Amino acid sequence: MQLRVLSFVLAGGKGTRLYPLTKERAKPAVPFGGRYRIVDFVLSNLINSGVYSIYVLIQFKSQSLLQHLSDGWEFSGILKSHFIIPVPAQMRTPGETWYRGTADAIYQNINLIEQTDPDLVVIFGADHIYRMNIREMIEYHVQKRSQATVAAIPAPRSQAREFGVIEAAPEGVIRGFHEKKADAPAMPSDPERVYASMGNYVFSTERLLEELHADAANEDSTHDFGRDILPAMVGRAPMYAYDFQTNQIPGDPRDQMAYWRDVGTIDAYYEANMDLRSLLPALNLYNKRWPLRTAGYQDPPAKFAFDDEGRRGHAIDSIISGGVILSGGAVRNSVLGRGARVHAGALVEDSILFDNVDIGRGARVRRAILDKNVRVPPGEVIGWDLDRDRIYHHVTESGIVVVEGKRGAVDVAGLQV
Repeated sequence: MQLRVLSFVLAGGKGTRLYPLTKERAKPAVPFGGRYRIVDFVLSNLINSGVYSIYVLIQFKSQSLLQHLSDGWEFSGILKSHFIIPVPAQMRTPGETWYRGTADAIYQNINLIEQTDPDLVVIFGADHIYRMNIREMIEYHVQKRSQATVAAIPAPRSQAREFGVIEAAPEGVIRGFHEKKADAPAMPSDPERVYASMGNYVFSTERLLEELHADAANEDSTHDFGRDILPAMVGRAPMYAYDFQTNQIPGDPRDQMAYWRDVGTIDAYYEANMDLRSLLPALNLYNKRWPLRTAGYQDPPAKFAFDDEGRRGHAIDSIISGGVILSGGAVRNSVLGRGARVHAGALVEDSILFDNVDIGRGARVRRAILDKNVRVPPGEVIGWDLDRDRIYHHVTESGIVVVEGKRGAVDVAGLQV
């Protein structure tokens, strides 16, 4: 029997820990890997897994995300079940509020479930970097005759306070949830690790509707799946943890390790981008059977100009996107977004450049993230004197400098050019 599957992508988070990258955009719209956006990962996973009925729930600072979805993701096929539709907060609750939690976001759109009448509802977040064959999780849910299945990834027990931890029996039955507790129980097979919830769920539709209505009527609830709905289901309905480590991507080697990163902080976001530079990256973007899809930008090819000593355009161990021109500048261990320019004598190393960043002649940039349209004037230095950088920019505790972007090109002092 062909199951009818409806998917909701939760893309409404503020992403406050990624500030200032989220100052003007929602976290799912933050660029990643040169030409992508964070939201591209969950949408690609769904489409590659054969899930084509997708609602994207948006909320805060959504214009950038809406533009990205419009540029490359909205589609409708011959079948009415093929769609990706962005949905703003409907304010269908009595208080006419924004989404109060993950469960409330689905409840405010419960009419979409009732109209579609699917067999299963898939609910995934839009703010993590990972590849996942969601079809395998769906098959696991059906095989176990589960009413709710939660994707789980093993994490060191020392990090238990950072996650919602799933307490599970050896066969996967969920026995409890422990929200960010240092003493959360370990995995049955490994006393040094815990099962961390990935915030991705598969529900049987009838059970989900029952739980959403009950939660909405509970005045003491925070209306969140991890804090309220799932803990309340323990012992009342079959629930299972799906081990993400068992997930197999078509086209990947059998021994390829599953990759998932919570890029909730600047440092974590920076490291995930740097992962792409490896000779054999843990996150494989080159598997043609599992493409990472994005907007169809009409960029010209990247270009490397000049071969003179001291004025040689070259890049080493780096990701270079379309439209980039290295005009006598050097790039090392970096990720360059679309249309970036690196002029003669300039050096960019261990850095992330968003779209249309311009690095002037002789400028040097190290361990930095430059937002879109930033212009670094000739001879400017970023990343070598952190005390000076803190006067003008955001600097993390680990020493990563974040230079904010604005509409139009701006220099590093914030002056319109």
